[in-house]
This record gives sequence, structure tokens and C-alpha cells, in this order.
Amino acid sequence: MIRVLLVDDDALVRAGLRLMLASASDIDVVGEAGDGGEVEALVDRHRPDLVLMDIRMPGVDGLEATRLLRGRPDAPEIVMLTTFTTDGYVLRALRAGAAGFLLKHTRPERIIDAVRQAAAGEPVMSSEALGQLIGAVTSRPEPTAASGTPSAAEAARGLRLLGPREREVAVAVSHGRTNAEIAAALYMSVPTVKSHISHILAKLDLNNRVQIALLVHRAGPAA
Repeated sequence: MIRVLLVDDDALVRAGLRLMLASASDIDVVGEAGDGGEVEALVDRHRPDLVLMDIRMPGVDGLEATRLLRGRPDAPEIVMLTTFTTDGYVLRALRAGAAGFLLKHTRPERIIDAVRQAAAGEPVMSSEALGQLIGAVTSRPEPTAASGTPSAAEAARGLRLLGPREREVAVAVSHGRTNAEIAAALYMSVPTVKSHISHILAKLDLNNRVQIALLVHRAGPAA
């Protein structure tokens, strides 16, 4: 079973998500929170595999709650579920460690599939958010050191820390390929792909494969 924690300040939204996810036999909603400040205690209590997190909440918002959670050992995966798709929200959520970004008007079956994907370590992204993300990464001016975002040169230097096969896997991740697709393309087993991704995350001090993709895109042709 995939254990899910719902975090949204709107009780009706939580009720709708709970009802929606109850239709999937492999998903169990283990708890709910109305504010990001409640999340850490609930994660300790229920040990969810995944958190569906709203961004705008009156106390601790979803971005801060995500940053705090992903800084913990054995943190659950986090998918942001929101009505807001500005590139600032998308980038901040992914940099905080979110595994994906979905809109609340996403079809129920897509949200269920996204829960399964994220719980398996695969990135999930609405088409609107993905378009804004790509545009933000490829068209923005070179970031400054104070921005916390690596420059193209810094990203390229980071990728040079990887072995040849790790680099191939990182580039494949940046193209949105699943573990199975990477395994087939690079002639390796799925467990080997997962092992390479774990090594990449450790070497580059990243939280998830979405951040790998961001780094590869930032490196540009140097990748």
C-alpha cells in the first residue's frame, strides 16, 4: 500500500482528495493536515510514503514545509497540488525537494497515477508547470551567486563529478525518462539505474531526480 498524507487548508479539498484516492486499492490516506506546521508531527506518527501538499496555507506554507521535510532522513516524497502555476512557485517547490507539481483541476485518474509514480521515485509534472519550468530554466539570465541557483558553469562542474554511466543516466533523467526506459535505452537493469540515481543524488547533494534534471538543463550543451 502507498501511504499518503494530505495537506491543504481547505477541508473540502481534503475530503475530495480522500474520496478520490479511496477508489484506488493500492493507496491508503493515513492522515490529514490543514497547515504546514502540522506536517512533521504527522509524518512522525503515520510514516507516509508520499505527501500531497498545498502551497498556500495561512501558517506554514507548503514550500517551507517541503523544505523542512526533505531535510530529514528517510523523508517521504512530496507532490505539490495547487491552483498556482507561476514559474516562481514551480522552481521554488522543486528546489525545496518536491518530486512534482500538479494542478488541483487535474483529472482524478491522473492524480492517482501521479501518486503511484512519485511513490516509486518518478517525477510528476502537469503540462502547464512543465512548460513554465522549461521556459524558466532555458530563458532566464545567468543566475547570481546570491540566488542559490547554480550557474551553467557550476552545473557543468557538478556533472563532471559523475562517472560516464552516471552522466548518461543523469541526461536520460533530464529527458523525463522513467527507470524502465533508461534501463532499456542504456542496456542495464532497473536496479542498476536506481543505484546510479542514488549515487548521483549523493554526489551532487540533491534531493530527487527532478533536481537532477534541473541541473542538467542548467548545464546546457556542457552536459
